[in-house]
Amino acid sequence: MRAMILAGGMSTRLYPLTREVPKPLVPVAGEPISGHVMRWLASHGFDEVAINIFYLAEQVEEAFGDGSRYGVKLHYLREPRLTGSAGGLKQMEGWFDGTFVVVGCDDLTTADLSALIRFHRERGALATIGLVEADEVDQYGVVILEDDGRIREFQEKPPQGTERSKLVNTGIYVFEPAIFDRIPAETFYDFGKQVFPEMLADGLPFYGMKLEGAYWRDIGTPEEYRRATADVVNGRVVIPGARATGVPIGVRVPADARIDANVRVGERVVFGTGVRIGGPTVIGDDAVLEDGAVLERSIVWNRARIGERATLRDAIVGEGYTVPDDATLVEEIVANEPIAPLSP
Repeated sequence: MRAMILAGGMSTRLYPLTREVPKPLVPVAGEPISGHVMRWLASHGFDEVAINIFYLAEQVEEAFGDGSRYGVKLHYLREPRLTGSAGGLKQMEGWFDGTFVVVGCDDLTTADLSALIRFHRERGALATIGLVEADEVDQYGVVILEDDGRIREFQEKPPQGTERSKLVNTGIYVFEPAIFDRIPAETFYDFGKQVFPEMLADGLPFYGMKLEGAYWRDIGTPEEYRRATADVVNGRVVIPGARATGVPIGVRVPADARIDANVRVGERVVFGTGVRIGGPTVIGDDAVLEDGAVLERSIVWNRARIGERATLRDAIVGEGYTVPDDATLVEEIVANEPIAPLSP
């Protein structure tokens, strides 16, 4: 079974974190987000996965290799220019010869993908969208269904109180190969703005299914990224392949350090004396916590250094970034910027 992970975007909503780290490699509980996506796909029988890459493509290929670590055979599509969600898929036409799945690279989920595929096939659908119910939907695409599950209408980020549904589009799609007939070649084309409205207008078999009991978050914004990380560390969701909390064997913690239970410490982390960490907090691999550093409800990426007596509260520190001695970061996001100007 074959699937595609859409990963070509620049992830500007997570700047500056993603200026030097591509979106598929954003870490959640010590593992790149797209690694979680691949393991989820593999758990439902998808053994061949394509991923389109554009920005910092070499980093993605180096990190994921052939995909075997995540239980899949990974195929790369290097896009010379961005072509949109549907345009990226179009370039894989011919690779899919049966029902297939498309998912965003930044979706953290436990959804029953097998049930979604059964629903899709039972209805003879051309396309089916996985949906979850949310209390607040003003930051999502809302889907209105008929009684039989056919999609009647979309609302894009409706202001609070104007929504006509609480069901939001997860970006998890099931398609038949005939979907490629709806996407022009060598053109920037988007599912939400073009393909899906055109399908509705033409009355094609287009369905949505509520993913009962599923956990789902799109980690593409700082707020959702923080929430997803906290959910994993606090045990609200269990992600296969992720160590949610704890200190690895081999990491020396001084006797005067204090660590809450809901803290995940990466490999080869160096602790100074008097360090205090309050959860939910994640410390990435090879990070250095200098004497007297205090971290509360924060996320520290790999190879970061937290200076002596520095204090972090609800902060995110990017890969390899150095927080100065005695600095205080409260609800801040800091990361290294590329030396050369970006030229996507």
